[in-house]
Amino acid sequence: MAGLNVSLSFFFATFALCQVARRASKALLPAGAYASFAREAVGAAQLGACCLELRMLAELGPWAGGFGRDVLLTLVFLLFLAHGATCDGAWANPTVSLQELLLAEASLPGALLQLAAQGLGVQVACALTRLCWAWELSDLHLLQSLMDAHCSSALRTSVPHGTLVEAACAFAFHLTLLRFRNSLPVYRVPAVALLVTVMAYAAGPLTSAFFNPTLATWVTFRCSGHTVLEYAQVYWLGPLAGGLWGREFRSGGEARSWGEAPRPLHWSPRLRSRTHTPGACSPRTWCRHGAGCPAVPRPPSSPLPEEPAVQPEEQVPNPEKEAGPGAGSHPDACRGAQQPGARSRGGPDPHPALPQNQLSINHIPE
Repeated sequence: MAGLNVSLSFFFATFALCQVARRASKALLPAGAYASFAREAVGAAQLGACCLELRMLAELGPWAGGFGRDVLLTLVFLLFLAHGATCDGAWANPTVSLQELLLAEASLPGALLQLAAQGLGVQVACALTRLCWAWELSDLHLLQSLMDAHCSSALRTSVPHGTLVEAACAFAFHLTLLRFRNSLPVYRVPAVALLVTVMAYAAGPLTSAFFNPTLATWVTFRCSGHTVLEYAQVYWLGPLAGGLWGREFRSGGEARSWGEAPRPLHWSPRLRSRTHTPGACSPRTWCRHGAGCPAVPRPPSSPLPEEPAVQPEEQVPNPEKEAGPGAGSHPDACRGAQQPGARSRGGPDPHPALPQNQLSINHIPE
């Protein structure tokens, strides 16, 4: 267990040095330079150093250190908890920078500067970690320094299968980030750490579950076993496709949930068959048709009462037939509507009131 204690000390020293670098750069650099470059560079260096040490423990720990996979998964969860709590908003992942660019949360020069900072940070982390291994502070570091020149490939499956695995990991990662984007860090950081731990358990034996093109480039591209083109297909094309797929999936779900069309109004045959006067408009009813209808309140939503059948003698007279052939067309009742039952001067009422046992088709509850 001495080798594990040395690795834990390495993790603690890495987080401490990166936190000091963050505070110093925030105090010395302008806010824009810190957010676009220094924060991403320090976050990428922290992530790269921890990833290299974890990979060394995963390869040498079971037979040289005497600890199993449960210890490694616990370390993954704790390290990503600490990384999410100290990264100050930097995820050190090119696919996240591309996602922020597509969501209009970052400009193109800012995104390119973030990509350069991430590559520089991982490169510095790899150099410093190999220097620490050369000090041979533990037996694991001694073995790793001897085997570093002949590293084994992290891709232990076919290229199409590895591409699909990396795309699925990136899809789940970006979907979780988008889901918890506006949440508090106390909820977002444990959710992301738990997801990364699950993906390390499921996809670690196949592709090491990088879903980070910059990290995979500096960690495994120089190892033998596959060509650079095959590595690029798995560790570049897979995460980029998965990240874009996750963004489109999330945006499509939001559009479906917030962009539903209103339900159409269904007319009942019983209501359609009721007797009404065309064009009649009353303050007691809600006029659905006509541009000149006065603004009146809607009736309360209540079930229609049962009405007795209309007797033949109670039929409503047709004002057009009574007025004669010279009366012309019916006036626009919605513009000059009178109260039902009121008569105009010098002539019969052109809009007789409906009996109480009849209901206008315009008086339709919602």
